[in-house]
This record gives sequence, C-alpha cells and structure tokens, in this order.
Amino acid sequence: MKRITPNIYIDNCKEAIEYYKELFGGEIKNVQFADGIEMFKGYEGKIIHSELHINENCVLYFVDKLDPQKAVSNPELILELDSKEEIDRLYSKLREKGIVKFKLQKTFWGAYHANIIDPYGITWSLNYSERQGL
Repeated sequence: MKRITPNIYIDNCKEAIEYYKELFGGEIKNVQFADGIEMFKGYEGKIIHSELHINENCVLYFVDKLDPQKAVSNPELILELDSKEEIDRLYSKLREKGIVKFKLQKTFWGAYHANIIDPYGITWSLNYSERQGL
C-alpha cells in the first residue's frame, strides 16, 4: 500500500480548504467544480474534488457536501507532530475558532496531546512525543 488519503465531505469547501491551508501550509491543487458536468447539474459552484498537499506524505482531499439531507460523519484526524513548537502553534490556531475537547497537556503515555473540533466539524487529535516510537 502506498498511502491512505482521507476524502472529507464538508460544508463550504472553498472556505474550509483556505482555512486548512492557512493552518497547515501547503498548496491547494486540482480543484474541480460541478459546473458543466451533467451528473452534477444543480450543484453549480460546488467543489466535487480538491486537494491540500501539505507535504509529500500529508495530502487531504475535500469535497462539498452536495446533499444537505444526507448525514456525513466527519472524521477525527490524528496528527503526529514533529516538535513542541508545532503542536503549540496548531493548538493555538485551532482553538481560536474551534471547541477544545481535551486541552493541550502532557499525558500519562508521555506525549503532549489535545483534541479540538474545528469550525467545520472535524476533530483534530494533536500528538507530539519527545520520545520516538510513540
């Protein structure tokens, strides 16, 4: 297996992907709108595919929710971070507009950890361990 890439269905995809680009950095690529595609008639202006390339190992796909009546369960994404500074920065940015479910703290398993639900309903589980292998 080469990788697993989440495809996240979200309201206001254009706004959301810009938010995530500001949060994580990276480059938005391959944005495709429903416009002019027969099978998506009635969904003009909606994004049917977009990608945020954070680095070569971290790519997120985003799609507008097309049917507001259809329930889509938003995922919890676990981020294994590289430094204390990185977890502090992301925690600070996410909590500006999000809901803190588990405040950033050192845990019994030896890592710094936090859980935050962002304004688009995605739960971000932030994790940084000073010891490798955790």
